[in-house]
Order: sequence, then C-alpha cells, then structure tokens
Amino acid sequence: MTSASNRPLAVVTGASSGIGYELAKQFAQNGFDLVVTATSSEINQVAQACESLGAKVKTVQADLATYDGVEALYQQIQAMGRPVEAIAINAGVGVGGKFTETDLKAELNLIDLNVTSSVHLAKRVVKDMVDRNSGKVLFTSSIAALMPGPFEAVYAASKAFIHSFAEGLRNELKDTGVTVTALMPGPTETNFFHRAGMDDTQAGAGEKDDPAEVAKQGFKALMADRDDIVAGSLKTKVQGNISKVLPDTVNAELHRKLTEPGSAN
Repeated sequence: MTSASNRPLAVVTGASSGIGYELAKQFAQNGFDLVVTATSSEINQVAQACESLGAKVKTVQADLATYDGVEALYQQIQAMGRPVEAIAINAGVGVGGKFTETDLKAELNLIDLNVTSSVHLAKRVVKDMVDRNSGKVLFTSSIAALMPGPFEAVYAASKAFIHSFAEGLRNELKDTGVTVTALMPGPTETNFFHRAGMDDTQAGAGEKDDPAEVAKQGFKALMADRDDIVAGSLKTKVQGNISKVLPDTVNAELHRKLTEPGSAN
C-alpha cells in the first residue's frame, strides 16, 4: 500500500475470519483504507476481498498474544506514515470446558490475546489519537461480559475486563476527540466455538447470529460514537438486556445451560 490516499485509515485485528473479517469489509465499503492483521496467512485473502471493495490494504501477520507481536503491528502502523482514524481491537479466542480439566497454557494464551494485547495495542494507538484529538476505538467484547461464564470462566472474565476497560477509557477520554465503543455480540456463526472445543454445547450447536450483521451494527455504533452495543439478532439483544438486570447467580445458571459440555444433546 502506498501512502498516497485521501481515504482515512483503519486497523482491524483478528481479521482473518468471523466478525473481524466482516468488520474489515465494513470499513472498506465505507471509504477506509486498512491495516489488517491475524496469525494465519488467510489474512492475504481478506486483503484481496477488501481491495475489491476499493480499499488499499496492508497485511501484518503477527501473533498478538505475544508482546513482540503487538509491537511488530504497531511498528507497521507507524511505518504507514498515516494517522489511524479508527481501530477495531477484535482479536480473541475462547477456551471451553471444566476449569479443572482445561489446559492452563491455553487459558493463559487467552488472557494474553484477549486482555493483555488489547491493553498493549490501545496504549500505543490511543495515545497517538489523543495527541491528534481525533480517532475512534472499537473493542470486541461479548454479552458474556454481562454474566459469569461457567465452562468458559476465563473467557467470560476476559470479556468482562474488555467491557469495563472500554467504558472506563471512554469516560477518561470524554473531553478529547477520541471515542470508545464496546461491541457485544452473542453466539455468532464463526469458528469460535469449534476452536474453543465447544461443539457439543448448546451454544456451539445452536442457531447463531450472522457475523456480517454483527459487524454492520458494530460499525454503525462506532461511527455514531455509542458507548456500547449488544449486536446481532433480536433474541441476542433481549438476552443482553435481561442479563443486565438479573443477579449473577441466575445469569450463571442460564449461561451454564448454554456452555456445559454435552448440553447440545
């Protein structure tokens, strides 16, 4: 990608599939050039799809679960010589199963990717935005942030962190030109549940939302400077709103019905 473009620049992490891929397409369709990143080489196909929509695209293949991976991405962003007008900090992973049986390394990797890398990348990019007094930040949280998550306890806690972090940062930046929005999808038709080992759960086997619709709603919320959005189907929006008022003990039991191993049967 050359720097000669009048289009604003957006960054999307975890863009190789699912919601991240659809967010990248939303930015491309709405006049942005892109820096897209993922760990896999599939990111190159994402670039082609976005370029077909008129965007100039820079790909960065990096493991954001590592400190060096986040730094490598930020260095590539800086090398563009262009301000980041919007960033979707979306990369994340899940781990399902009984906490006493799940793999510790997998869960620490989850924390590194979902939590640590989000703080790290925000620390770099948001400071630049505040210095310019302009920018939009979208964090992909989850409706799981609104409830305890039995059988994906570390994942749900990571998303609760992201939601709290986004809301706190939003308030902190209210007198700047930088806005922060939390995207909160429900179960979405991506490879998330398969990768998390949750194919045999009700959440994994049940009907899910369209990632393109989730991304469209998230993009609109970001552009409208909303604080957060429960995105997806009407069912998901109702579930999110109910979760906000129920006690944690009740939410945990409801969540358990969706995520307990074997609950699909």
